[in-house]
Order: sequence, then structure tokens, then C-alpha cells
Amino acid sequence: MVRLSLAACLFAGLSSAVQFDTVEKKKSSSRLPGAYIVEFEDGKSTSGFNKEVAGQATTRLEFDYKLFKGVSIQFNDLEKADDLAANIAALPAVKNMWQVKVYSIPDPQIEWVGTPGVDHAISRKKRAINETEADTFSPHVMTQVNKLRAKGITGKGVKVAVIDTGIDYKHPALGGCFGPDCLVSFGTDLVGDDYDGYNTVYPDDDPMDCQGHGSHVAGIIAAQENSMGFTGVAPDVSLGAYRVFGCDGEAGNDVLIAAFNQAYEDGADIITASIGGASGWSEEPWSVAVSRIVEQGVPCTVSAGNSGDVGMFYASTAANGKKVMAIASYDNSQYVALLNTSHYTVNDSSTKIEFGSTAGSPAAWGGVTLPLWAPNYDTTVVNGGCDAYPDDTPDLSGYIVLVRRGTCTFVQKAQNAAAAGAKYIMLYNNAGGTSAIDVSTVTGILAAGMVTADLGAQFISLLKEGSTVTLEMSDGSDGKVTLTQSRNGVTGGSVSTFSSWGPTWEMDVKPQFGAPGGSILSTYPTKKGSYAVLSGTSMSCPAVAGIIALISEVRGTLDPTLIENLLSANANPQLFNDGSKFYDSLAPVPQQGGGFIQAYDAAYATVLLSHSSLSFNDTDNFVSVLNFTIENTGSEDIEIDISHIPTTTVYTLIEDSIYPDSFPNEFTDGAASLEFSESKVSVGAGDSVTIEVIPTPPEGLASERLPLWSGYIAINGSDGTSLSLPYQGLAGSLHDAQVLASDDTWISKSTDESLAAVPANTSFTLPAAGTNDSSATLPALVWYLALGSAELRAEVIPVSLSAPNATSKSIGEPANFPMLWNAMGSNSLAWAGKLVNGSFAPAGQYKISYRALRIFGDASESSDWDKSESPVFSIKYAE
Repeated sequence: MVRLSLAACLFAGLSSAVQFDTVEKKKSSSRLPGAYIVEFEDGKSTSGFNKEVAGQATTRLEFDYKLFKGVSIQFNDLEKADDLAANIAALPAVKNMWQVKVYSIPDPQIEWVGTPGVDHAISRKKRAINETEADTFSPHVMTQVNKLRAKGITGKGVKVAVIDTGIDYKHPALGGCFGPDCLVSFGTDLVGDDYDGYNTVYPDDDPMDCQGHGSHVAGIIAAQENSMGFTGVAPDVSLGAYRVFGCDGEAGNDVLIAAFNQAYEDGADIITASIGGASGWSEEPWSVAVSRIVEQGVPCTVSAGNSGDVGMFYASTAANGKKVMAIASYDNSQYVALLNTSHYTVNDSSTKIEFGSTAGSPAAWGGVTLPLWAPNYDTTVVNGGCDAYPDDTPDLSGYIVLVRRGTCTFVQKAQNAAAAGAKYIMLYNNAGGTSAIDVSTVTGILAAGMVTADLGAQFISLLKEGSTVTLEMSDGSDGKVTLTQSRNGVTGGSVSTFSSWGPTWEMDVKPQFGAPGGSILSTYPTKKGSYAVLSGTSMSCPAVAGIIALISEVRGTLDPTLIENLLSANANPQLFNDGSKFYDSLAPVPQQGGGFIQAYDAAYATVLLSHSSLSFNDTDNFVSVLNFTIENTGSEDIEIDISHIPTTTVYTLIEDSIYPDSFPNEFTDGAASLEFSESKVSVGAGDSVTIEVIPTPPEGLASERLPLWSGYIAINGSDGTSLSLPYQGLAGSLHDAQVLASDDTWISKSTDESLAAVPANTSFTLPAAGTNDSSATLPALVWYLALGSAELRAEVIPVSLSAPNATSKSIGEPANFPMLWNAMGSNSLAWAGKLVNGSFAPAGQYKISYRALRIFGDASESSDWDKSESPVFSIKYAE
């Protein structure tokens, strides 16, 4: 009796692939020049370190924590930084030394934001399949939070720390105050308003949010009752606000390490961060720091990332850390739209009909009363407004132009309309709900907005009949808002297409599981509108943190391993969806981990599994047998059936290529088979049994394309227990996969953001050795990694004018090398001629010779490095 079936729970929600535009994407990290994190050995004198850096560096942050002792420093002279860093790394007191990297503020897609200074009066219009259903908050229904809340479980007494942009604690729904007796009861500002990731931090005790992201996250966890009709997952927890971003910019991993450790020492029971960047390596310093905290008994949730379009093996740090819960996003079961209330008339009728729209940018809709005009009456057109309007188009300055969303950018649609005189443009969606659009760069457009697909079709139908449809627009200043919710069978409950895929480069299962992250209503700073609907794994991650608080209240424990196992085992794996339809197989484990979490089932489960997942690694490191334990903590004996349901195997690489495929990756027939030491067992009350799992990887696959196989072990009990255990493996060798092609390194200009290659033998004039000139155009050393590499090295090779093809001896590594724990993709370094040893390359012709260590490679083996040489370029120095 296998209750885990292919008809896993289906919901309706955001159809991002159909909409042709993107949601939140976190940028990869970049190095902060001349900045290092230094961790000290416990009990060893740091006098040597102090002597070495005296007068040479300034302190960014001090780490005087139980789990992390050290300092982050910024060398005063960037030209000497790498020499000094090498000396410091060799000191007996230094345990670890890492480069400081910076991570961007997450940029979720904005579906709707309230109007600042306005108390919104909600007009609720629910359109559900069953109109008798209670109008409950859909993310809570999807995750069974509503069932726990019905039992009075609210997270009381649990301290949840939010590492983010701060929290607007003055928001009425976020408690209205900051301090021991407030909802936001603890925390600090580690950076100050003006911090941008690269400059000096100015910490203070006030973690007020001036950006918005952290306030939205906080409301998902613990929002109090409000006029918008929702509350947070666990409204009785105590929130901690640890601000790591200024009002704009980025945050260094040294700041993030400090924030996690400070939250830990302040007694946080759970720590959550919706921050990160592409990595895939658990050895990253931020990941290491978070893993240590989890090992001390504090669950940590970190968003899995928002680069689902990149494809597999794009796990984000610090979510890729050992024992850290990486949280995927699933689409909301409801299209949630909060729309400014306006009116329209048909054929100049005196009857005004109410409708809602989302204002875009610009948004000068106040007092606008104009008829609609549409370039196309086809409500299925995929490229509406993407082409230039015909010559006989009327002057559109007296109309609101109605265009269907799809294919080309919003800006392109607005440009075509503006070219015909339009000042106002209204898009209608090609999926459920609406979102804010930004066409502020288009000259002539005064206001833009979006209405729902249904309303747009209704308008088009009237125009097609020859009717005049006149819109009387509101700019939202009256505060009237229409809340609409509607089910959608296209992608609801599926993994959001923007959610990043794992696994890590060492085949750890990532993500662990997921929660609703698409189209989530929550709080926003009062100065920015008080409430907003946003989409991203930034939204699913705090939901899981709140759910952990609820589970801990029920079970009386915060043990991270137990809670992770409970959440994974009781999650519902979902069918794969490419953004347009569901398929008849479960989504692969590297996309969804254990699946969509079910809070109530996890909280009250009496049958426990000893693992949250199983990884059999790749062919070279194949684990021929793994085991897991089933423990019956109930009062009655139960009979257990064990079986498994494979997912479709997914190719990592493009055919006949060393490069990864992008989403949706190619699926292939063939799945692993599993044998169990026992497929039927009796587990007595208070007893446990251990089950061995023996996999047979699929055969006949193109192993050079790195096919990843996965699936779910189903554990079904006579007491109604229905659990699942995700597993994965790789039918190929990660070690044998090339990570750097011989021609994937080139020279660009440091001023060229596109990193376009310059012609061979291009000459650069560099600032005089030892000087800085921010206006200079330097050679940018560019490399493109097909897969991740734990270490990238480079050598500067002189090229003889008389024998350009001759191989000369290296004069050293460029400053800032080696690069450690690299994600796949492109990266670059602006080079001013400095070498790691502190000297400067003489004027002349050079090429850069690179070596990238393969996955699972041995750095001492030459054959484990992929090699590439850049084209020749010349340098000389200014006088």
C-alpha cells in the first residue's frame, strides 16, 4: 500500500514561465579587494598577527564569539595586500584565512506595493472553486499551518532571528516598538544606513529597515492581525532583527558571519536568512560558520536561491552548508492581487463599473480619464505590442493603450506605444494575478499599469464589438484596494521555476524542502506602503523558520536534525512543472528535496526517520549501500511497507558539450532501482528497525552528460503513516567532467560590463606601478567555468616578440589569485599589473595561463587541472 503517489498534492499559483519575465535572482558574490577574514586558533597568541598588520590594515569587524574568533581586515595599500595576506596565513595563530566576498540585497519581484501614507480600505473579492470555503490565508492552508493555529499553536516563547535589511518595528503589524516587551524584542544594526558592502560599517543598536526586504520577511514569520486580513506563521514568537545591509548595496560575508554568531550568542532559537549567492561549496567561510551554529542545536534556514533558469548544480551559499536547511520555493495556490480601485464605463454610460489594477512606474494615473485603444484584439497573441505600430495608427495621446503581456520586454512594448504618441499604457496579464512593471526609462510615458488576464479579455471583447471603454483611473491615493484571489491549475503547488536547483558539487542533497514563495502578501515598511506582495525564495525561507517554531512548541525540542528529518519525511513531493503544465512524474530531488512541507503532519508524527535524504554520490564515489532507521515512538505496534517511486533522470550537460543545460533540463528514460533489506517490517511501540538500501543506477545513459537519478522511498504504515525519503545519485563521473575549456579565458576591458573580448594584441596603459587611477581602463582577466572549481590558479606568461608562440616561464600569479570555491559561470579580475609576490610585471606582451581544479580533484595531480590560455595582450605603465 503506497500512499505516496504521482498524484501528489496539486495547487494553483504563479505561472512564471508563461509570463516571460523574471522573479528574484540573487547575484553571485564578488571579492572585496584587499579584505580578508582571519580566524584564530583557540588559545594561541595573536601577537605575531598584531605585529604583522600594525599600520598595514584597518579592522572591519572583530569576531569575539564562542564559535568564531578572529577579525576581518582591510589592507590600507591594495598593492601590498596579497603579500601581507600570504605572510599572515602562515602565522601559527591563524586557523583559517578567506577573502571577503560581498552579496547583493535580494531583489524579489514586486507584484504589488501599497501607497505610502495611506490606510488601505480592502474590498475583498474572492473567487474560489468552492465559494463556501473559509477565506483563509493560502500559504498557511497549503502548509497545514492553519491546522496548528486552530489548536492554539503560535510559537510562543520561541526566539527567531532574522538576518536581513532590518525590520520596520514601528509597523503596527510588527509590534510598533523595539525592545524586551515588543514583538521585535532583540537584535542590532551591524552596518548603518550608508553601508554598501565595500565601505566602512557604522553599527548601532537600532535595526530599523530602510530597504524593505527584511520587513516583508518578518511579517511572513510573525505579522500580527491587520487590515489586510492575514497573520504570520507564528505570531507569538519573539523576533530578532540583525541588520546586515544598508539602505542599498551589498553585504560582506564577514558581516554575515558576525550576524549569525551574534544572533546565536543572543540566544536565538532559530536563525533565518533570505540571502545568498551561487556557490555549491560547503567549505565557503559563511557556510562553515552557519554549519557550526547548527551543530550547537540552532536550526538555520537559508533560501536556496533564485536562479532556477540556470539549471542544475547551482546551489547557493550559505544554504549549501552542511546541516543547513536550504529552502526551495513553491508557487502559491492562489493568485493574490491587491489592486488600486478604479472605474470604467461603456459607451459613455452613467453606470461606473469598479475594477482593480496594479500601478507600475511611472504611475501618474491621478485624474486620468481616457478611452482604451488596443493594437490587437487577439487575447491569445504571444507578442502583443512587440512590433512597431503601422503607419495608419491614430495619435494615441488621447488613449490608454491596452496590450497583452508576453514575449518582449515591458520597455519595448512601451517604446512602440510611445512612438505612436501614447502617454499611458495598460498591460493585461497572460497568467493569473498582476505585477508591477517599470517603463520609467521610456520617454513620453506618464503612467503604466497592469490588469488581470480576465479583465483584459473583457476589455478586448468590448473593443472588438465596437464599444468605447473609458477608464477613470485612480492613483491609489484614496487608499481603496481590491483584494482578489483565484485558483490556477497551471502551476499552483509546483516548485517555482525560479527556485535554484542543487545538488552541491560534492553531491549533498540541496534543497532540503520548500514552502510557498511565489506571490506572498506580507508587511512592508510603512514609509514604503506598509504591505506588499513579493515573489522569491526569500519568501519561502522565513515561512519554514516560522513553521519550525510551531513544531518546536508541539514537540518541545529544537533539535535541528530531528526537525529537518520530520519536515522532509512528512513533506509532499510534487509533480514536475516547467511553468506551463504538470508532467506525470515527480519533480527531481535536486529541484525540490523532500518536497512541499506539511507542518501539522511533521509536528505530530510518531514514526521518525533517521535521515532527511540519501545521496549515493557519483560513479567514482558510488556508495553501494546506505541505511536508514524507522523509529516508532507511538503506543501501538505498526506494520510498515517500504517501496520507492523514481523521478525522471535529468541530464546535467548539453549533448556533446561540457556546459550545463539551462532549465528545463533534458529528461531521459531510465531510473535507478532500489533493493531493501526488508520491504515489510513490524515495528513495535518504542522500537526501531534499520533498513539497508541497495541501489542499482540506471544503465544505457550518456554518462558523459552527467545524468542525475533520484526518487523517493515510500514508508507507509498500518496506522496511516505516509512518509517519504528522497534519494539521489549520478550515473557519471564529476571528476572526469571538464570544468574549464581551453578557449574559455580571454581579455576584456575593465570598463566593459559585458566582458566582451578585445582583439588579440590589444595594448593597455596602466597606472604607474604602485599608484591608483580609478579612471584607467585596465585589462580584465576573464574566465568562464563550465562547472564549479574549488581552486582556480593563474600565471602571467611573457610572450616573446620574435617568437610569439614560444612558451616562456611564468613570472608569477596575478594579485588576488588563487580564487577558491568558485561557482560555474563567468567572472573577471581587473589587473593593474601586480603579482602575488608584490612586484609588477614589466611592460611587455603577456598571456595568462589558467588552471582550474576538477571536482573531487587532487591538487597535487597535474592531470586533475583543466588548463586554458588567454590571448596575448600588451601592457605599459603611465609616466
